[in-house]
Amino acid sequence: MKSKENLVFLGMMGSGKTSIGLLVAKKLKLQFVDIDEVIEKEFGQTIKEIFAKKGENFFRKFEEKVTLKNLKSTPKVVSLGGGAFINKTIRDEILKNHISFWLNCSNQILLNRIKKSKKRPLAYNLTQNELIDLMNKRSLIYSKALHEIKCGNLSKSEIVEKVLNIYETH
Repeated sequence: MKSKENLVFLGMMGSGKTSIGLLVAKKLKLQFVDIDEVIEKEFGQTIKEIFAKKGENFFRKFEEKVTLKNLKSTPKVVSLGGGAFINKTIRDEILKNHISFWLNCSNQILLNRIKKSKKRPLAYNLTQNELIDLMNKRSLIYSKALHEIKCGNLSKSEIVEKVLNIYETH
């Protein structure tokens, strides 16, 4: 990995960005940063609370600031929030200077995972059809990532192995 590059995971909520990112960081002996966790720590509230009290626009601006700041120091493994890569400024920075991996899971797998979690602010107020529509729209932008990992029924260790194999060829 070039010194200016971070390994960045992106994808829908529930795609495994944090769990896979942690495992990859451990294998590579790199620092791991979950942008949502950094935002919650810096703001002193959960993402859900920020959305409820300040709105999505406020959150997205704060998310951009925190993400760009964290991408400056390298090398490390970074897990983005589900909507961060939709932001053109964040996306351009990642595509220009970092190694990006889209964890692509089927809509059904994502819906099953999202239903189990109450901490996802966008999913909380959307119907299943609205969530599927959001997933389909975001997939068009996620597909711009440097690498796509089709997660399907792969285990976490199989996904990590795929990421590491791709990473080693960089």
